[in-house]
Amino acid sequence: MDARLDYFGNALGAKVLKHINSASKVVSDSALPPATQELVKIRASQINGCGFCTDMHSTDAAHAGETAQRLHLVATWREATVFTEAERAALALAEQGTRTADAAGGVGDEAWADAAKHYDEDQLAALISLIALINAYNRINVINQQPAGSYQPGQFG
Repeated sequence: MDARLDYFGNALGAKVLKHINSASKVVSDSALPPATQELVKIRASQINGCGFCTDMHSTDAAHAGETAQRLHLVATWREATVFTEAERAALALAEQGTRTADAAGGVGDEAWADAAKHYDEDQLAALISLIALINAYNRINVINQQPAGSYQPGQFG
């Protein structure tokens, strides 16, 4: 399988990614826990059917020490006992924020209140931004049919 376009090598695509990556760096440097960031990116990527991002973030999370059990259970986090209450709140917000077209009311007050119990305002701003950014990356890669399975830890920086 080949990508439809060499988006990463295209001058305009590279310029767009440069700006998205700059915003992502702000989020990754925030006080939102790195493990939570990876779990959110994995879950949104699973929902969006983005194999490239699911591969990348699962690989990076494993390389950073995340357990195989937790990585295998991200898709079924509601039934899993291996996630903290804060992580569960972030995953719920990520799901609702990713599925806005499927939900009549967007992100519900209950999901927001639960996240707000576990994260301060800066962390919530990072979480909102993270959800928006991973959805942007997912859309680029899904539309472009970016192949998955060959990502190496730290490949993009």
